[in-house]
Amino acid sequence: MSRPELLFPLFSELETLAGVGPKAAKNFAALGVLRPKDLLFLLPHSGVDRSIKASLRDVALPATVTVEVEVGGHFPPASRGRPYRVMVRDAKLEFILVFFHAKGEYLQTLLPTGQRRIVSGKVELFDGVAQMAHPDHVLRPEEAASLPSFEPVYPLTAGITQKLVAKGIASALDRTPDFPEWIDPPLMDRQLWPTWRAAVQAAHAPKGPLDIAHTALARQRLAYDELFAHQLTLSLARATLRRGKGQVTTGNGVLQRRVLAGLPFPLTGAQTRSVAEIAADMAAPQRMNRLLQGDVGSGKTLVAFMALLIAVEAGGQGVMMAPTELLARQHFESLAPLAWAADVRLELLTGRDKGSERQMKLEDLATGRIPVLVGTHAVFQKDVEFHDLRLAVVDEQHRFGVEQRMELGAKGQAADVLVMTATPIPRSLALASFGDMDVSVLDEKPPGRKPIRTALIASSRMDEVVARLQRAVAEGRQAYWVCPLVEESEVLDYASAEARFAALRASLGEGVVGLVHGQLPPAEKDAAMARFAAGVTKVLVATTVIEVGVNVPNATIMVVERAEIFGLAQLHQLRGRVGRGDAASTCLLMYQAPLSESGQRRLQVIRDTEDGFRIAEEDLSMRGAGDLIGTAQSGLPRFRIADLERQSALMAVAQSDARKLLNDDPTLETPRGKAARLLLWLLDQDRAIRLLSVG
Repeated sequence: MSRPELLFPLFSELETLAGVGPKAAKNFAALGVLRPKDLLFLLPHSGVDRSIKASLRDVALPATVTVEVEVGGHFPPASRGRPYRVMVRDAKLEFILVFFHAKGEYLQTLLPTGQRRIVSGKVELFDGVAQMAHPDHVLRPEEAASLPSFEPVYPLTAGITQKLVAKGIASALDRTPDFPEWIDPPLMDRQLWPTWRAAVQAAHAPKGPLDIAHTALARQRLAYDELFAHQLTLSLARATLRRGKGQVTTGNGVLQRRVLAGLPFPLTGAQTRSVAEIAADMAAPQRMNRLLQGDVGSGKTLVAFMALLIAVEAGGQGVMMAPTELLARQHFESLAPLAWAADVRLELLTGRDKGSERQMKLEDLATGRIPVLVGTHAVFQKDVEFHDLRLAVVDEQHRFGVEQRMELGAKGQAADVLVMTATPIPRSLALASFGDMDVSVLDEKPPGRKPIRTALIASSRMDEVVARLQRAVAEGRQAYWVCPLVEESEVLDYASAEARFAALRASLGEGVVGLVHGQLPPAEKDAAMARFAAGVTKVLVATTVIEVGVNVPNATIMVVERAEIFGLAQLHQLRGRVGRGDAASTCLLMYQAPLSESGQRRLQVIRDTEDGFRIAEEDLSMRGAGDLIGTAQSGLPRFRIADLERQSALMAVAQSDARKLLNDDPTLETPRGKAARLLLWLLDQDRAIRLLSVG
């Protein structure tokens, strides 16, 4: 599919713009500006009031001021390195213009003595005398109209000035055509949004601070375009996946009933709902592509296993994949009793399987004698073949982008895909990262899970905490003690964990305290974890290696040292390591006083709620989207204009609008569909364009 002709002027070389030479074009690249259209999306981040004042007397200094002056005498520097000064006078006050490294004859022509000029720049007081160093603008009175009363301020990089950006943008705007409308007309009317071209013009010509805010109609419209293009791409990916014919997989409930009969509690409403949503997807002829989002302890594993049993009841196979060997082993151990209750064979395949043992597993898989497999990404390898793979369950989404999801589907004859994540993700981010998927949410705790008491304690009260641990250990309870991350250095982390380990061992006795940290070889780490899980050691001192997936129901106390330096999501995950048995559990967050404002807010949020989704929303508003998921590894899109924290409501509208458009016009051939193609080109959604071409 080739680029539409209407877009050619905006996709030409940057050097074709007024004022932009080869050197400037090279510098612009550092701002992500490679074509004229990129300049249009480089919006001002603030603005300067340039309205003309009668006198500096009327302004509280320091400030940026624009006044008309009469130019007085010139005072060249007495020695090298001293500034050049020009005296000027406005309606009420005399002040000085200051220039460094300036040429005298240039300043004489710019500011001729006795003539009137408009000067605009930052004014400060030095020894009671007002000075304007290097005015931003010097104009003749008849040129006053060329200075906007509110001047936009753009992001810059080395070799790029405000003047150059403004000139380039004006030139790019001159060649911008009127595009047909890609936004749904009723939505445009409801939101009072301008057309695309009007929105771009308004965004670059703000009349005041309100026009730069994300609430300005022009900015909202451009943000929506960006979110809509992104959701169109995800929806096209989803449609492509679903067009790939799925298999109709319908269970008869026999195996599921066996598991349910053996459970101490009935499923929660959220679990029942999620199982039903998954079953309906599996029974449909399209391929399932679903995200199962659940908070710590919401019972995701059980829901995933019920889904795997549907595949087995239908005569097929299921696989569950985890990112690490430790997690794969834990999934295997937690599924084993369920598989036993269902009377279904369950096997584990990791990189450790070698030789004849591995060969036997592979043969049993290929002939269908292993109905359910748990593994690491080793199940992606060429020699792993299934007899009839119906469902792939992937744990911990973040390591998996849209591309891997597609590759996974290719393994079976179009296997259904269910992705599980234990990190509650605010809705706007879930839509940004997983908009190509349907989402099931587990937002209830299974009965029998006791709430966890969370308390904040200053580190000066360390002795009390240790005394409390002694009592708990004497009663047969177990505890985690998480040491802080020191200076991002594993060696120092290790030193601080070692020191805490030694101190606790001295208080609690030999053989009671274990230690795990990032420097330990994997086998030793596993052994230390196993001793703690078996109840041999009572207190486990650890760096954050225990954050994900560890399951020791007898552990009822979690101590986090220097809790104020941990992120909210991390604290929530750590707290979720206790409260897994029937005894009441406690989480002690130790902090070093005095707390910063954000440190205090974070700890209060954790203390006041156990709702992972609320915590994630708070985290998003405090830290921003990139930080929250670690943008580098999350595959989170980078938006130029849209602000995921503040404009999350627009994302949901964009998703339903994109899905509706593709439902009515799958190949984007209607007038609105063709307009949407222009938008995809304009916003570099190459993946969508490729999907359309093959579609």
